[in-house]
Amino acid sequence: MKLSQFKFNLPDGLIAAYPSKNRDESRMMVINRKQGDIEHKTFKDILSYFGSKDLFIFNDTQVFPARLYGNKEKTGAKIEVFLLRELNRELRLWDVLVDPARKIRIGNKLYFGDDDSMVAEVIDNTTSRGRTLRFLYDGSHEEFKKNLFALGETPLPKYIDRPVTPEDAERYQTIFSRHEGAVIAPAAGLHFSRELLKRMEICSCEFAYVTSHCGLGNFREIDVEDLTKHKMDSEQMIVTEETVNIVNKAKDSNRRICAVGTTVMRTIESTVTTAGHLKPFDGWSNKFIFPAYDFTVATDMVTNFHLPLSTMLMLTAAFGGYDLIMDAYQLAIKEKYHFGAYGDAMLII
Repeated sequence: MKLSQFKFNLPDGLIAAYPSKNRDESRMMVINRKQGDIEHKTFKDILSYFGSKDLFIFNDTQVFPARLYGNKEKTGAKIEVFLLRELNRELRLWDVLVDPARKIRIGNKLYFGDDDSMVAEVIDNTTSRGRTLRFLYDGSHEEFKKNLFALGETPLPKYIDRPVTPEDAERYQTIFSRHEGAVIAPAAGLHFSRELLKRMEICSCEFAYVTSHCGLGNFREIDVEDLTKHKMDSEQMIVTEETVNIVNKAKDSNRRICAVGTTVMRTIESTVTTAGHLKPFDGWSNKFIFPAYDFTVATDMVTNFHLPLSTMLMLTAAFGGYDLIMDAYQLAIKEKYHFGAYGDAMLII
């Protein structure tokens, strides 16, 4: 497959700037791979497609307030710092992106907060935009993280071109988030409300959880036409023994297994054995999935409508079938579905 095969014209007005009023009331396009049929539903209708003992796999990562705004020492130049991950707990070292990068050098100090209460020193330049910061803080790690995150804001994707609101802190987070580490929300999971999960429990659906800390690599521009030459950024993934047992039991019983989101799909496909079973995993993966690809675990998938040329679109096309998915995207544009993290949902069965 070539990069250009995933290009399409997406009107700006179809990128969702805000979430739906209620999580489970976004629109949902249902795609039947075997029949080639497409239906238009509301997300809470998802229950009509699943039954007793069907398994849903969710990503329970938690988004942290990763975007900070500070000032450079002496000049006072405004700097945006995007926290990527904590490198060393004791030394307060963080892997970050800075913008504008050209103004930041090793040894520079950055000040955050109205009273400059948080100070960081640049100690390494790892890439053209990446830096390692050492935060200068004398309190406990818990106090440090609390104060650091209080200065940050919800890291909405750049394509959501508006100021962050207090509502985003809740809505750009799944209701089952538990393990801090993501800078991108697993968007498919945002559609599930507590009421919907309770209804699914009543219908005897089963749940399992993986942890995939979604990083900015999902949005990194692909600069090669030949997709076999693209290298994904690595992301941390955790699959527990409990999840392995639940998923393998469902698979051996020939039950339906629905992956909720492309991050879940990448995680389970990164940790599957040649025999088609999941195995426990705690590490990093840069698995890149695009057509054609043989999936071994999930029978169904929930996902959002993704932007052109994105790796998430490529994985969706691999699961749903390239022609069917690309046709569905043209229909979505015609029917004015909303795209992006706060957009509408697609169910592939």
